[in-house]
Order: sequence, then structure tokens, then C-alpha cells
Amino acid sequence: MTTEDKMTTDERWKYLRMMKKRYVQASRAVKGQLLDEMEAVTGLHRKSLIRRMNGSLHRKPRCRQRQESYGPEVDDALRVIYESFDYICADRLTPNLVWMTRHLATHGELVTTPALLAQLGQVSISTVKRRLRRITQDQPRLPRRRGRKRTSKQLRAVPMVRIPWNEQEPGHVEVDLVHHSGPTASGEYICSSQWIDVATGWSERAATLGRSYLVMEDAFICFLLRLPFPLVEFHPDNDSVFFNNHMFRFWGETVPGVQLSRSRPYHKNDNRFVEQKNFTLIRAYVGYQRLDTVAQTLALNHLYDKMWLYYNFFQPVLRLEKKIIVPGDNVHPTRVTRRYDQARTPFDRLCATDAILPEHQHQLEALRDHTNPRQLRQVIYDQIELLLSLPGATPDVREDVYRTLRAPGRLSEGGDSPFPFRFDRTPISSDLCTSHCREHQPRLQRRDQG
Repeated sequence: MTTEDKMTTDERWKYLRMMKKRYVQASRAVKGQLLDEMEAVTGLHRKSLIRRMNGSLHRKPRCRQRQESYGPEVDDALRVIYESFDYICADRLTPNLVWMTRHLATHGELVTTPALLAQLGQVSISTVKRRLRRITQDQPRLPRRRGRKRTSKQLRAVPMVRIPWNEQEPGHVEVDLVHHSGPTASGEYICSSQWIDVATGWSERAATLGRSYLVMEDAFICFLLRLPFPLVEFHPDNDSVFFNNHMFRFWGETVPGVQLSRSRPYHKNDNRFVEQKNFTLIRAYVGYQRLDTVAQTLALNHLYDKMWLYYNFFQPVLRLEKKIIVPGDNVHPTRVTRRYDQARTPFDRLCATDAILPEHQHQLEALRDHTNPRQLRQVIYDQIELLLSLPGATPDVREDVYRTLRAPGRLSEGGDSPFPFRFDRTPISSDLCTSHCREHQPRLQRRDQG
């Protein structure tokens, strides 16, 4: 039997326990055949197998502990070598102990002896793991490699907060970005930016081809033009698409009074409202397939315009009123019971506040009264079928992102107010989109090149 084919001790005992059932019931001639088989499989002597078949096959505990094979000089060497290798795992460390020991000895970091080199050459990976676990348990926490901090000085100035669930003032919006990259994130694809107002449930969505500042600025301008109440707080996650020098300049120049805040890294529940709506208002309709063309971007924005009207005016939402902590007992653990208010649409919740002006309320009420929700729902599903039937991008063919821009003008143009078009609810048509792209494309190209 070769070294590679030898059984381990546990495997040998298990095999003998299985063979003993046949051995006890067998005749004398069959017992001899079984002994020949066990001798060939296990490699044990025949007399040893007979004693084990006639005795107990339960392993006895060790009466005397084995002597230590490796002394304290091995532990001292492991400490220095472990640190020199920057605390790599034992699987990578063990095969390189000998040459690193010699190398460190040439630099005066270790004192080597032939016995130490021999022990480091024969030590197993399991032994190294046990010894590293023991020699590092009383040491301070091992230093970890840290890359350059990505957070800029401007981002560190943005507070990490959580919008309260019982916020009563409209204008505190949670923001997130949904990627429509499909199974691969290579190349340029469509992203959906979504705003959710915490107090009313008002939702805004826009599709952008890519994540550049050009398209994100265009989407944010469209949001601000259509938002029927003042924006008070802008609360996204820590994505660089929301916090970069261009975006800080955008908020400082365009909406100087808006409060910027962000969620804690790796705490998705800090943006719980928009995270929940990412599925119900985006993924449930569009799915997870890849979208990466100008035609798909325009079709998705047309779908989002219809959903803006349908969900803000005809979809009642529940809002949490209070949380009741029910103490536990010996049978039931402590739990939280939630009480919700009466379901109302986001528009009705907005009208119950003083955040919307009367003339704007009348304008939106007229829009709601002239809309057939059943027909609107069918239009939404027809638009989804149209969107999903559009072909994807052709390889090696660049899509013109300027054809996806929709904002009718910059907020700083015309009038003393920074929001001259804030409450103008005129829908952005495809003709306006096309003319706007044709008009502003040379200017935007010059700005990007400059």
C-alpha cells in the first residue's frame, strides 16, 4: 500500500467496526478470507487484526500525553516570520518558513540553528495554525492593511444621519440609484435615480444612460422642476455619483438652502424607504435585465412619467403612526407592534400640509380629475412591453448620451428666484427633449472638453 493510499486512524477504526459485524457471524473459512481482506486494506498485521476483532473497537483515551515536538524557539521564530509576511494565513506561511528564516538571519532579525531549520522544515500547516492562534491571543489586535481613504474633506463634512420615520415636514427625501446592468457591469448602461419623500411617500424617478455628472444633473433638474414642494433635505447613500466636486457645486449654486446628509456605510436601513421602493416601483416593473441604449432610456423615462402620475395620485400608501414594544414572557419574546394610519395617496398627504401652494394644488387636482387611472394603468403595462421589446446596444457602437437629456433649461436662467420653473407641471415631451438636445449639445460638449 502506497503512502497516498494509507487510511487515517479514524478511517481505519471505522472500517474495522463495519467489518466486525461480518466477522462475528462468519464461519472459520470465511473469517480467514475476511482477515486477508482487512490485512490488505488496512496494512495491519494479521495477529493485530484478530485481537481487534475479538476485543473492543472503541478507542481508549490517551493515558500519557505526547511530548512537545517543537520548543519555544519555534514560537519565537514564528512571531518574527509571521510579522515579516504581514500576517498571511498558515497555508501560505508554512511552505516558506525555512527560506524566510535564513533570509531574516542575514539581516540580523533571527538567530538560526540547524535544529530550528529542521523543525521549521517539517512542521505541518495544522501545527502552525494552532501555534499562531496561541501566540497571538495575548497580543494586541493585528494591524490591518488600509488603503487610501476615499472620503474627501467635503464628504466628511456631510453628516451621517437617519431621517426619522415619523418626520412630518415634506421635503426630506431619500435618494438611491438602481443599476440596470444585467449579469455584467461592463460598459455603459442605464441607471434609475429615485427620490422618496419620507413624510408623504411622494416618489420621483428618472432613467440616465450612465452615471456621469452630465446626466445626473439633467435628472436632478427634472426632479426639481416637477417637485410640488420645496426640497429641504437630500439624503442618499455614500455613492460617489451623489458626492463629488460637480455635485457639491450643483447644490451650492442651484439649491443653496438644501441640507445634505448621508447614510452610514453598509447600513442600508438608513435609507429604508427608498430601498423598499427600489423593488416595488422599479424592479417589479423593469426587472433585472440589461438596458443600455438611448431608445431604452427614453422609453423608460416615458414609463416613469406615467408612473409618477399613477403612484402619486392614485396609489394609497400607509404610514407608520407609532411603535408599541410588547414585553416578553416565558413563552413569547419581546416584540414590536406597529400601528399604521389610514391609507391615503401621496398627493392627499401633501395637500394636508402647508408645503404646497393653493394654486399649485388646484393645478394638480385638475390633472388628477382629468386622468382615468384604469386607462393609465394599461398605458403603463403597454409601455413596459414596448421597453422590454427594444433591442440592446450593438457591440462597438457608442450611444449618444446627449439624446437622453430632458431638462428644458437651467434653473439659473430667468427671474430672481432660483426656481423659475419649479411649479410648472408641463410634461416634458419628446419634441422638447429633441430640440433641447440639439440646442445644448454643442455647449455641453464645449463644457465637458473645457
